[in-house]
Amino acid sequence: MEDAIQSFKRLRDENIPVLAVDGSHDAAPNVITGTILNPLDAAGLVYYLPRHEGACWRNEKCYVYGIPNYRTRRRTEEQLPLFYAKNEPSPDPSLYNIFVFHMALDLPGVTPPQMEAEAPPELLPDGFNYYAGGHIHKASRNRFKTGILAFSGSTETVYYDDAALKKGFYHVKVNVTGKTELQHIKLESLRKFVILENNYGGMTPSQITEATVRQVKESDEEEVIIVPVMKGILPAEANRSEIDLTQIRNAAEKAILVRPIVRLKETEVPEEVIRSIFEGELKDLKTKAYEYFLQMFSERYPRDEAAEIARLSINIMDPLTRKDEEKVKEELEAYLSAH
Repeated sequence: MEDAIQSFKRLRDENIPVLAVDGSHDAAPNVITGTILNPLDAAGLVYYLPRHEGACWRNEKCYVYGIPNYRTRRRTEEQLPLFYAKNEPSPDPSLYNIFVFHMALDLPGVTPPQMEAEAPPELLPDGFNYYAGGHIHKASRNRFKTGILAFSGSTETVYYDDAALKKGFYHVKVNVTGKTELQHIKLESLRKFVILENNYGGMTPSQITEATVRQVKESDEEEVIIVPVMKGILPAEANRSEIDLTQIRNAAEKAILVRPIVRLKETEVPEEVIRSIFEGELKDLKTKAYEYFLQMFSERYPRDEAAEIARLSINIMDPLTRKDEEKVKEELEAYLSAH
């Protein structure tokens, strides 16, 4: 934070404005204190667009409008129209108009299939020349409505599969006629990641630990982050918790960090058991689901505890499908407080 403030101060001292909107992590540390962008804005180090009247900034050449991030599609569809009502987008045809946002749009080929689209494209207003997007980690540019939609991508590796993506940002030039030219500036001073992805199906936790430790030691070098990714299905009775992550993390002597990722699956409920549950006599689907969960958790927990976890699983199914985070949180907290 100190480095960021010093850098923002250098820009302010050179009269270079920094315009910002909040992203999916900027509500931290909590809902009471709100985003760190508020005090940075109050100190004049950034111009946090949604905090200002009209959610905009303008000069003699351009108009910039920015919206908050609402994190889920349900909240976005509920709250963004209310934000527009209080801060009406007003692109000016005589200026270059920029719309700034941080969320994934429901656009095939733009938003990865594994990422939830937080808004349909119809929720973004017309009349802008440039739509500057955040949240999607891969850089892209496309024609959109009356202008260009650009995601510059993340500037750092967030998930291990981001390591292969080119990192950078767009430098955007606009001539007097409004023609837009984008140049993607590649970042060179990035941390180096070494991804060790292996399938350990059928191996015991101790064998997996030993093999991973050996690989980490072989890949150890200065100024790298090593990410062992362990995949596969464990033998019956084996548990993911038996992998010695501490030993794996301590296997390197030179690397900045070893960050093991466990994608191992424990032995699943046999197919014949699942079939006997779901192909039996006609029952309510939740009852059948409860029987399935009970069978699955009974392999790992005492019967009474397995029954409680199975009931919890059923209770959070509906709110999960509705993306009702508060209800899910309420159910989980009630379970934890009882234990």
